[in-house]
Amino acid sequence: MLRALPGMVALAACSSAATEVPGPVANGDGELSEARYSVAELPAEGVAPSAQRLSGEIVQGGLSFWITDPENEVFLDGLPVAMDAEGNFALGFSVLHTDDAELLVVSSNGEEYKETLTVGDREFPMSEVGNLPPSKVQPRTAEQIAKIGQDRKLKNAARTQWTDEPYWKTGWIWPITGRISTRMGADRTLNGAPQNRPHSGVDVARVRGTPWEDFHGKDIVAPADGLVTLAETDLYFEGGTIFIDHGQKIESAMLHLSRVDVEPGEVVRKGDVIGAVGMTGRSSGPHLHWTINWHGTPIDPALLVPPMPE
Repeated sequence: MLRALPGMVALAACSSAATEVPGPVANGDGELSEARYSVAELPAEGVAPSAQRLSGEIVQGGLSFWITDPENEVFLDGLPVAMDAEGNFALGFSVLHTDDAELLVVSSNGEEYKETLTVGDREFPMSEVGNLPPSKVQPRTAEQIAKIGQDRKLKNAARTQWTDEPYWKTGWIWPITGRISTRMGADRTLNGAPQNRPHSGVDVARVRGTPWEDFHGKDIVAPADGLVTLAETDLYFEGGTIFIDHGQKIESAMLHLSRVDVEPGEVVRKGDVIGAVGMTGRSSGPHLHWTINWHGTPIDPALLVPPMPE
């Protein structure tokens, strides 16, 4: 039988033969430290393969980290899930996810195991943003619409290839500290107009009591190791923007930057300075917008890092 460490969920029993392999386990500082745990070898005929949850929450906007035999294949609601050479993989859920999810693990000999995952509900706040130029709320001119289309092509091109390197295993830190001005999943209004779509990330603004201008230009750092896939200074909505591929289709998007210090193809390490806070693009004041995408689904970065320092 598989032995589950505290915080791990064993999805199925496997053959008693097992091998010890190192893997990441989150600690209280948001780091992923090296631990040792058992992962079953390929199951004997007629025995279901398995997966184990190492860390993270199965909730709306959550990202959880798992391990299985690297020879297995993993699917979430029919979507093939990226895995590294040691069998580590991640599962993410939209803030709009309301149903149970099906995790399917298939061994190399065709044995299957299905597990129903109950995705926990969360409550999300309202958020009002005002004082935006009308063109940033509802672009109207041909030039504005053309610029948005060009930007979309740049973003799509940056997401055509993904690294298999599991950079995310270094763990996560806040790219900058300050006041969380808008949380993930907030239902937003822009200049009083409802947007009818949840906020796709976390906004970090100035520390309470400090002027806006004191926050503008503050350095931001890479929240985890990764490969830079996009580094642009003037996207229409996003302004200065950096995409970092953390491996296995886990991506950070950092928006509204006043300065971009990296280039596509560059490998950055957790804590490296990559740019600076700004109010470029659609922004009413200096702040960092940080989104983490899993297979293109925005998830909540605040669930991966320690509480914001006071």
